[in-house]
Amino acid sequence: MVAKVFEPIAGGLLRIGLTPDHVTVIGTTLVVVTALVAYPQGYLLPGTLIIAVFALADSLDGTMARLAGRSSDWGAFLDSTLDRFSDAAIFSGLTIWFVTQDDLLGVSLTLAALVLGQLVSYTRARAEGLGAQAAVGIAERTERLVVVLVAAGVVGLGLPSAVLVGAMALLALASAVTVVQRMVVVRRQLLPSARPNERP
Repeated sequence: MVAKVFEPIAGGLLRIGLTPDHVTVIGTTLVVVTALVAYPQGYLLPGTLIIAVFALADSLDGTMARLAGRSSDWGAFLDSTLDRFSDAAIFSGLTIWFVTQDDLLGVSLTLAALVLGQLVSYTRARAEGLGAQAAVGIAERTERLVVVLVAAGVVGLGLPSAVLVGAMALLALASAVTVVQRMVVVRRQLLPSARPNERP
């Protein structure tokens, strides 16, 4: 459905000479700049709206690659790598905002959500590098992105910052659970003969 919506846009971008890689890099750059400029200055709602547009358009490069017949492992690698930059910028921008609010709890939980979120991505990548699958868990990137953007947006609308603090606590916890879930799943694949109480 989303791909169908983006097809006319993707076709137009291809016609003017842009490639899927160009769109990936441009989108990531705009997200990073917005997160690191708007959020620290307290522009939570405008920043969130801009980031949400480019986050929604994250599938645009994939649609372009499909239309142009240019799907490749490099494109998937670039997209995944730059997603980490976007995530880091969003949480870093919010961390700086919490610093300006003298909210130590918010700072701590946002950093925890950032680090654990990166671990969620790392565990899957590392597992796949070893020939295992780890696409499980309650806190995939999309879910984490939706939670943080919705929370930042409603705080930008006037709700108390405690809403964003709570969202960060939820994300940190959900990410930690997801990391453990993936470790359990991967252990079963890589140590098929291991018993629950048996240490490798």
